[in-house]
Amino acid sequence: MFILLTGCCFALTTLAQTDTTKTNESDTIRVGGMIIIKKGKTNGDEYEEITVHHRKNDYKPSNISTNWFIFDLGFANFNDQTDYKAGNSMLGPGVGEDQFDLRTGKSVNVNIWFFMQKLNITKHVVNLKYGLGIETNNYRFEDGRVKYLKSPTQIVLDTIDHNKNKLAVDYITIPLMLNFNFTPRREEGFGLSFGVSAGYRYSSRQKLKDDGEKVKTHGSFDLEPWKISYIAELQFGPVKFYGSYAAKSMYKNGLDQTPYNMGIRFSNW
Repeated sequence: MFILLTGCCFALTTLAQTDTTKTNESDTIRVGGMIIIKKGKTNGDEYEEITVHHRKNDYKPSNISTNWFIFDLGFANFNDQTDYKAGNSMLGPGVGEDQFDLRTGKSVNVNIWFFMQKLNITKHVVNLKYGLGIETNNYRFEDGRVKYLKSPTQIVLDTIDHNKNKLAVDYITIPLMLNFNFTPRREEGFGLSFGVSAGYRYSSRQKLKDDGEKVKTHGSFDLEPWKISYIAELQFGPVKFYGSYAAKSMYKNGLDQTPYNMGIRFSNW
């Protein structure tokens, strides 16, 4: 490196001496992870000033790093494989597949991760990512008449076509992922993560709204208390995407609807 710098300085000095009419000269050379700036002569008095800057890709990550309060914003939906032709005591008269169609733009998934940690396994290229947070899923129905009843759980058609009708299911979740960072010397590089998450349902409710009046019905609605999901994350510089797909239906009986989410993740890495 010393020989290389000496050669660069000699070449720059030779170049500067070929024109004595210039009063202020400077040259910039990029060598690997460094930027070398050399200034020339002023008012006929020759001098050399060399400044070496380290480029951004010389970033050195720590073996354990923590990211606080990560925010996800995306869409919530489910894969409906229910056999509606078979007898189903959970469904009232007139309730079929069409009644569970969702408004895609209104069915949202919002996650708040209290923290996520990244543990170096192999040269910061292979890492282990884990954390803790809450997942909120809002399933907005196209048919405003869908209504959930409790004790026992039954889904019927209401006499009112409500302006707003959604089922909200929330979990406290622990994700565990294997992360591959293809640019470990950059703060915002390119990477891929995949793994599983385990979530415990702490709240579920239906919310109906008409002309400013809101009615909330809290209940389990025969939903599974636990949700195991396959999860993945893609990072393209500062832009990050996430996705999840549950291992099975979110209902214990009656309906075979497997939830999935996808969206944008706002985090430092």
